[in-house]
This record gives sequence, C-alpha cells and structure tokens, in this order.
Amino acid sequence: MDKIKRILAVIDPTKAQQNSLQRALSLAKKTGAHITAFLSIYDFSYEMTTMLSRDEREAMREAVIKDREAWINDLLSSINDIDVHSLVLWHNRPYEAVINTVINEGYDLVIKSTHQHDTLKSVIFTPTDWHLIRKCPSPVLLVKDHEWPEQGHILAAVNSVSDNEQHQALNRRIISDAQFICQLANAQLSLVNTYPSTPVNIAIEIPEFNPSQYNKAVKKHHEDETFALADSFNIARTECEIKEGLPEDVIPLVANKKGSELVVIGTVGRTGLSAALVGNTAEHVIDSLDCDVLALKPDGYKSPLAGK
Repeated sequence: MDKIKRILAVIDPTKAQQNSLQRALSLAKKTGAHITAFLSIYDFSYEMTTMLSRDEREAMREAVIKDREAWINDLLSSINDIDVHSLVLWHNRPYEAVINTVINEGYDLVIKSTHQHDTLKSVIFTPTDWHLIRKCPSPVLLVKDHEWPEQGHILAAVNSVSDNEQHQALNRRIISDAQFICQLANAQLSLVNTYPSTPVNIAIEIPEFNPSQYNKAVKKHHEDETFALADSFNIARTECEIKEGLPEDVIPLVANKKGSELVVIGTVGRTGLSAALVGNTAEHVIDSLDCDVLALKPDGYKSPLAGK
C-alpha cells in the first residue's frame, strides 16, 4: 500500500457525519487518490410487492437508488479540489456489494466508519465490519469519529517469531504499510509483539522444569526476532514493545498507553468451519481495541467471493 490511487468510502445512511468520507478526503489530499462514496441499499418489501409487475418493481428500485444518489451527491457538492463521485448499488448483503466492487474495480483501500456504544464509549463492530475484515482482499480501514492529530501515534502489531513464511511476509507488509501511513499523517510508529506465559501444566507436571529460566528464554527469543525485524525497517529498538500475555489483552493496553490513533494488524482471513473452530487471534485483538484499525491481508490473498 505504498500508493493509494483509489479509495472506496462506505457511506452510513444512519449518520449525519460521514467519518469514512472525511478520512478518505484527508488521505486523498495527501495522495491524490480518487474517492468513490459508496452505498449499498436494499428493501425486501420492494421484492415482495406482488401486486406490482416486474417493471413496476424495477421502477420503484430505480427511484430509491436515484433518491440516495441525490442525497450523496448533495454531501459531495461542496468538495471541489478532490476527484470524488458516488456509487449506489441495490444489494441485500452490503459486505458482498463492497467486496465485489473492490474486486471488479481494483480499489486500493476501503474505509468504513465504526459504531460507538454511547454508554460504554467503546467501538462496536457490526457483522458487515467482520465480513470485510475476513473477506475483503484490499486493506480495510475502520475509523472512529476523530481526526488523526499531527505528531500522533500508530502501532503496528507483529508476530515476529512465526516460522510461517506467509506470516513473515505479512509482518513486513504490516510495517511497510504502517510506515506509509505514518508519513501521510506525520505520526510516530511503534511495534508491539506478544509472547505466551509459561504453561502452568508443564510447571506442575515436570518437577525439574524451571519456569523462570523458560520465561527468560522465550522473552529473549521474541526480543531478538522483534529487534531484527525493527532493524530491517530502521525502527529504533526503543519503539518496540515486547510484552508477555495474550495479544487481545496486551495490544489494546499498549495502544491505550501510547495514545495510538491507529493500530495496523494482519488478518489471515480464514472463513468457514476452520475459522469457527480455531478462531482468529486478530479478530479478538480488533474486538478489544478502542481506536482506528487498519486490517491487512497477506499478499496473494484471494477473497472467497472472487469469481462468484
């Protein structure tokens, strides 16, 4: 994502303020990207109106689409210095409409606003958000209702000790994309890597096992690998946070401590039964965060919707 040429900003018809569009405009001013303000709409009642002919139902759908197009174009009417247009599609699954548009038109970035729980002041991710995180081939930026300040902070979450080449490539992608966003936002970058606690059952079952020595060895291994990764991207070792614990616990704590506006994280994008059984660590992390999230797929990832 060293270049952003086309941005798909998902419009939320339930909100007066379009945070996704505002973030897209901010990025486009710095990259020269073209923006599409995108809305997927559907009303099942139009399909069930049996007293109308097919042509009449089609005319009703077109009238609704044109009304939404007029609404979005009114939102865009005051934008003069950026290339932006609207696209409204009739589709009963918003995430499929977004992903199919990304696949067919080759968008570099999808930006969507998140919902906030007014009482808890935390981010709520909708089913559409999760489908995009899991299945969208392009990076997905989920944004809250605030601008990125100058001299802000971005946190890149890596798994530095993985032997899987796909995961190592994803680590490099996470850092390079995070550095690119840092340049655009004039922000500071840190890396965060977590390592597991000493297994309690081993400490109990094997008397000669030394938990303290084991823990030190694991920590050093993670430090060595994380520092090597940081060195390869000219990131100071002082900007590396290597913490013991579960990623879904540690990463939000580090993001909160550093006041991060954005966390960049890689998602494997598994779907189906294996995802339901195994789960996805990245999803647990994302669900625990209370800031903007940039979710990336591995290079060569193919969406399950591709070819449909």
